[in-house]
Amino acid sequence: MFRFDHFNFNVLDLERSLRFYDEALGLKPVRSRETDSFRLVFLGDGETDFCLELTFLYDRTEPYDLGEQEYHLAFTTPAYDEAYARHQAMGCVAQESNGRFYFITDPDGYWIEIIRR
Repeated sequence: MFRFDHFNFNVLDLERSLRFYDEALGLKPVRSRETDSFRLVFLGDGETDFCLELTFLYDRTEPYDLGEQEYHLAFTTPAYDEAYARHQAMGCVAQESNGRFYFITDPDGYWIEIIRR
């Protein structure tokens, strides 16, 4: 009856976030929507229908309060070692584990889990 469609992150600098998600995860814009007060950009992986929605509010100037960050977005990859090396070079690895998963942070501080597939 229901299927996953998208997950949302609010971002302070849309262009910086678009560069990060392209470089770090290969996510590309698949559609967008714009109004007088905000712009939405949906990013996809080219393989599934699931999207990450980035919301950019034009008048927002302060970083978002992410609370205790008890939530995160997760990706799996068969190219785990390559991804880990790329994320290390980017300086975005936030927490490491035992080689089965690690976390990176995006420019706004959102946590993203990378899982070895």
